[in-house]
Amino acid sequence: MAAALATIDSAEGRLDVLVNNAGILPTGDPDGPKALLAFDTNAAGVVRVTEAALPLLRRSSNPTVVNISSSAGSFWAVTNPDRPEFALPIALYSASKVAVTMLTVQYAKVHPGIKFNALEPGTTATDMTAAFGIGRPVEESAEVVVRMATLGPDGPTGTLQDESGELPW
Repeated sequence: MAAALATIDSAEGRLDVLVNNAGILPTGDPDGPKALLAFDTNAAGVVRVTEAALPLLRRSSNPTVVNISSSAGSFWAVTNPDRPEFALPIALYSASKVAVTMLTVQYAKVHPGIKFNALEPGTTATDMTAAFGIGRPVEESAEVVVRMATLGPDGPTGTLQDESGELPW
């Protein structure tokens, strides 16, 4: 990561957009080691990358951070029997994505000159979702990410969004 940021610094002198898109989905019964792995990757990873990138983001005229979260980390969604998240047995993934969304809100408060938003990109066909046999093409989810990454200066900050707009969480 340090080498990548040094290359960006040398070539551009700033970073306009950071997309934190790391996620793992521990399977089986929750336990301590799986919890540590989920939170280290899904939440602490956001902190590590964001903190390292902040100096370059501050040099941008319209810095934006998009943290890939999940509606599976929305209290509203997982407690609503009408939502698909209600039936998902993915406690550690959900809990770690709640942390991502809260980190997003806190970063937005501490760094008002940088737009921070959490994004539910839609269930995407990736290696992580292959076992479930679900997900739309990556290109479709990427459109939502690009929309959030290219917000204007007056765009939202400190929110959880999906392709339809702001989500309650």
